[in-house]
Amino acid sequence: MDNSFGVFFRCEVHLIVNFIVQLCLRGEDPQSPQARRRCGTIAGTMGILLNLLLSGSKLLAGLLTASVAMTADGLNNLSDAATSVVTLIGFRLAGQEADADHPFGHGRIEYVAGLIVSLAILLMGVEVGRSAVDSLLHASEPDFSPLAVGILCAAILVKFWMFWFNRTLGRHIGSAAMEATAADSLSDTLSTAVVLLSTLLGHFFQLHVDGLAGLLVCAFILKTGWEAARDTLDPLLGRPMDPELAADIDKLVLGHDHILGIHDLVYHDYGPGRAMMSFHAEVPADGDLLEIHDIIDHIERELKAKHHIETVIHMDPVVCDDSTSALRGQVEELTKKLDPALSIHDFRMTAGPIHTNIIFDVVVPYGFRLSDGQVRDELSQAIHALSPRYYAVIQVDHSYVDGRGGSKTAPAS
Repeated sequence: MDNSFGVFFRCEVHLIVNFIVQLCLRGEDPQSPQARRRCGTIAGTMGILLNLLLSGSKLLAGLLTASVAMTADGLNNLSDAATSVVTLIGFRLAGQEADADHPFGHGRIEYVAGLIVSLAILLMGVEVGRSAVDSLLHASEPDFSPLAVGILCAAILVKFWMFWFNRTLGRHIGSAAMEATAADSLSDTLSTAVVLLSTLLGHFFQLHVDGLAGLLVCAFILKTGWEAARDTLDPLLGRPMDPELAADIDKLVLGHDHILGIHDLVYHDYGPGRAMMSFHAEVPADGDLLEIHDIIDHIERELKAKHHIETVIHMDPVVCDDSTSALRGQVEELTKKLDPALSIHDFRMTAGPIHTNIIFDVVVPYGFRLSDGQVRDELSQAIHALSPRYYAVIQVDHSYVDGRGGSKTAPAS
């Protein structure tokens, strides 16, 4: 029976949440500033109203029972209402159009709002911890109130619903701030359950764990605040491109004729749905310049339409004659022998009367076991061993995509 009720409850919540999410999006692109602003406004307003209701109810219950843990939980909901205001304002500001001072828009304000929310969560966690320690040092038995128990049960259901709603909406529009709010709601659900458990244990088993329950609530809040801060700081500091997005870009670009490989991809995140990217595309040196240029332009438009990324592509001509291709294969083999994580690009040869320059870039992962100079020396010696005429001119690169390095090459047709 209990399991059937749980399944029924989750299904109902899922249906209601998805219905509201679709009302928020109205069939628009989830990455459009208009849709994001509307979603943030609805979620923020709902968060303010529900958290104020929960805070007032829990503070009343805390006064009736003299419970430190319950009062702390009510104050936590009051801080949640304040952070919902920050989220609401953040989404409104982030939805502003680009202007002369901010040509890439205001999308990063959404990340700043998420960071403010996480800092508020951490601050409230510290305050709750202080109250809990004080309760342990000056122990007193809270009073029992059926009304307080009912309030806590209702709060658990409301907070779980808020978690599910914010997480679903956040994933639809790719919002770190909204996912941080969802994580906070889940933490509140768990902390309120702890307060409810401590209340029941104190009444029915005379176990006075109010102070310990307050410390557990503090731990939940601090953990949530730290994780939310980490998730919102990453895009502000500059994180690598998502590996799934990078793989999809590789597939799209390499699917076009005359594109032999891509490398040196640099990605700049200016907020959800606002990004810039540049990379080098290897093309046949003997190909038709106008035809290849047209293909490059088409790829730039395709990336903007599919991924909302403004892209600049630099064409790298690659000599594809038999001798150059054969020697490149040998150098690639030497590079993989040194370490499978290494890769090369921009390979070319310039022959002279005494020696031949073998010029290429090698991509080295961050934290690699060898220094850049050691990688250069090892490969230079290995290439010179192929022929005394070969003189290696090596540029060491580091990948901006996922920290692992590597250039992408089209499969043989």
